[in-house]
Amino acid sequence: MRFAIATTLAVLGVLIAPARSSAQTSLDAFGALPVDHIASLGDSGIAVDFGGRVSFDALPAVQLFGEFGRLGNVMPPLLETGLGFAGLNLTASAFYGEGGVRLLAAPHSAVTPYVEGTAGVAHLGFGTSGFGSTTDAIVRAALNRVDTRDPIFGVGGGLLMQGGPLRFDVGYHYKRIVANSALSSVIGAGQELQSHQIRFGAGVRF
Repeated sequence: MRFAIATTLAVLGVLIAPARSSAQTSLDAFGALPVDHIASLGDSGIAVDFGGRVSFDALPAVQLFGEFGRLGNVMPPLLETGLGFAGLNLTASAFYGEGGVRLLAAPHSAVTPYVEGTAGVAHLGFGTSGFGSTTDAIVRAALNRVDTRDPIFGVGGGLLMQGGPLRFDVGYHYKRIVANSALSSVIGAGQELQSHQIRFGAGVRF
């Protein structure tokens, strides 16, 4: 009986070992250009998005990851443009944390297409200008005292390039914040708080 148990455990160990050895963890950092805000340049230019993630291989073609980052501006472009005509500027940025799943089309190739989905929580931060220095400071302080933690969801796709321990990523990603707090709903004026990103990333795997 003991021999049978030992033999079974040994066989299971042989079968599981390759899967464990092939599983890898990756650390990545990225920057992203929010293309929906290019047309609404202000004096401060485009507020880029950035962040990082930790991922690991759950299966050869499936990666699970956690991502943290900052969206530089999620204001609806039409609202932002309208305020600009009035000489006013109101920005809404967001720090967020998400979990996600990435599916690889060709996990063992040097270049593989991918698609992914994410879900998490975002915390909004606000900035103003054009009201006058004192009023701007008061409005910013008042807006940022309100707790605005809202759900955030994302989808994306692109190309992942891998060689040795290095990996590079280029693709399109969409982030949407679901405005469930009163303030974020008012700030969005009934429009979506979102970011359409062209993202560039680099990282290492081990």
